[in-house]
Amino acid sequence: MVQAGGRRVNSAKSLVALGSNVTSYFGTPVETVKAALRAMNDGPTRLIAQSRLYLTPFIPAGTGPDVVNAVALIETRLTPVALLQHLHGIEAEFDRRRETRWGARTLDLDLLSMDDLVLPDQRAFRRWQELAPEAQKAQAPEGLVLPHPRLQDRGFVLMPAAEVAPDWRHPVLGLSITEMLVALPAEALDGIAAIEG
Repeated sequence: MVQAGGRRVNSAKSLVALGSNVTSYFGTPVETVKAALRAMNDGPTRLIAQSRLYLTPFIPAGTGPDVVNAVALIETRLTPVALLQHLHGIEAEFDRRRETRWGARTLDLDLLSMDDLVLPDQRAFRRWQELAPEAQKAQAPEGLVLPHPRLQDRGFVLMPAAEVAPDWRHPVLGLSITEMLVALPAEALDGIAAIEG
């Protein structure tokens, strides 16, 4: 249920992927991701759990610096669109510039899920989920698509997500995060390593 002002009557749990591969005002990519996690425990969002940090090869390999990734489980009363705007505001604080799709960035925050919501609907979700990789590079949805349409394909998202919400079940695919992770081909996990400390 939604109230005026972009707030929900009941709180919702959301998964957010974090990534950084260039220095920000907050420091190295590791320091940047840690600072972003702290920022998500302030204001309209509350950090419930966070994964370890992972180092992931940039995709396509060799075209950019490796990426520091993590996943956070947060709680909020914001609507999905208001939460996305809030996350974009955090990115802006970290000097995120939206110049190149899938390019190097100080901070990338992707809203992966909000409870079991499917937005805007299953048909639109399927369209974006089934889009060929070449088309994904050139096209972006005009509005919010939930769950994130490539969540099930990304080892660098599923590996940390399995630490914070292993039993979250994809509302369209019917698979848990653990099941999606196990179903990935081995090469989807190549080079992904937890960062110590």
